[in-house]
Amino acid sequence: MNLKQIAKDTAKTLQSYLTYQALRIVLAQLGETNPPLAVWLHNFSAGKVQDGEAYIEQLFQHKPDLAQRIMTVREHIAEEVAEFLPEMVRTGIKQANMEQRRQHLERITQLSLTNPSPESEQQQFSDPDWDNLAS
Repeated sequence: MNLKQIAKDTAKTLQSYLTYQALRIVLAQLGETNPPLAVWLHNFSAGKVQDGEAYIEQLFQHKPDLAQRIMTVREHIAEEVAEFLPEMVRTGIKQANMEQRRQHLERITQLSLTNPSPESEQQQFSDPDWDNLAS
């Protein structure tokens, strides 16, 4: 397990996600101030935001002012959430894991109760203590 590579991949994914969120904010702003440009940006962005850096690079080639604007918004979002993010991620994963384990336990418990295994049925009928009492 290469923790540095995992951290790099996570950071890249987070950057791309923040790029997507910045795009959504800029699209909402443009929808109010410049609807034709919002439509253009929406159409240009379709299917391209998976890799945030490649998307910004392509946008710079067509509309550098929009690329700058999205980068500025992305940076602002990153500054605002960076402080809370590590603890929120840790807490969220712990809570999600606990919920997944609880649901799994409920499922296997319900399966055990509704479909008893042949071994458990056999144990019910051949309890050694009961057998000893009978003899």
